[in-house]
Amino acid sequence: MQWMYERGDLARDGWESVVDPQIPGWKHTGIRVADLEPGETLDLLGEGVERIIVPLTGGFVVQHGQAGPTEATVLEGRASVFDGPTDVLYLSALSSATIGRPASATISARVAIAEAPATEIHSSRYIARDEVPVELRGSGRSSRQVHNFGTPAALDAQKLIVCEVITPAENWSSYPPHKHDTLVHGVESRLEEIYYFETAVTRGLADGVAPPEADPFGFMRTYSSKAGEIDLLAEVRTGDVALVPYGWHGPCVAAPGYDLYYLNVMAGPDPERAWHISDDPAHGWIRSTWEGQDVDPRLPYTQEGPTA
Repeated sequence: MQWMYERGDLARDGWESVVDPQIPGWKHTGIRVADLEPGETLDLLGEGVERIIVPLTGGFVVQHGQAGPTEATVLEGRASVFDGPTDVLYLSALSSATIGRPASATISARVAIAEAPATEIHSSRYIARDEVPVELRGSGRSSRQVHNFGTPAALDAQKLIVCEVITPAENWSSYPPHKHDTLVHGVESRLEEIYYFETAVTRGLADGVAPPEADPFGFMRTYSSKAGEIDLLAEVRTGDVALVPYGWHGPCVAAPGYDLYYLNVMAGPDPERAWHISDDPAHGWIRSTWEGQDVDPRLPYTQEGPTA
């Protein structure tokens, strides 16, 4: 099986990337990513799928509803994924939607849709930027910033668990390596996971320091557990997608000079919607070394520019 896809490998029906059950063996999660020019729209059709619309760059207008009149929700978005949290929109499993870039906009924008098949109906909900729980996780060179807008504590949903992570240059995240592929009640969940990546020249170097040919990248590692065989050590760049069906995963590493972002989409077959993980016993002790260390002073990353 192929578990790593470069930007454009999963293009379909006007979307730059689509992960859904058309990928053999993939059942519980999905993602769609696209760039929209001013005045352009994309449709989200069909029942039985709950979704979270996540502006990556720029803002959008979403017309959405069930079998009847629709309503418009404006997503203000952000200048880039490295500008802190964005507002998002959760759509119930009965909702269809059209995502549009305002014709008055001056630049293109980028959007991701996190998806999971669902049989229960949970109310659609707009989550404003200032409602998003922002967590600074780890310390030292394991510091990262997590936006928990789609976790069980922040959002009522049936299956979807979604968050995004900013890892400053030279830092490690998704670390220690961990897994969630075996049901142990209260200890570990069974969750498929999607990583969608973006990379950029780190803050403070883009103006007058980094050359135009700079090539931002990071790394991701996934390896086998008792649940299945998998072996991945890959460079990652903007638009790349990694699938984690099982196995230990981590670290994700931001190369010197380059910041790393990823959107995590998780869901699974367990009746409880919970993110319970087990650390790799060989590396879990690393957590104890964070005690007494300061969080990376570069964090938190917050909004720096306009979103138009």
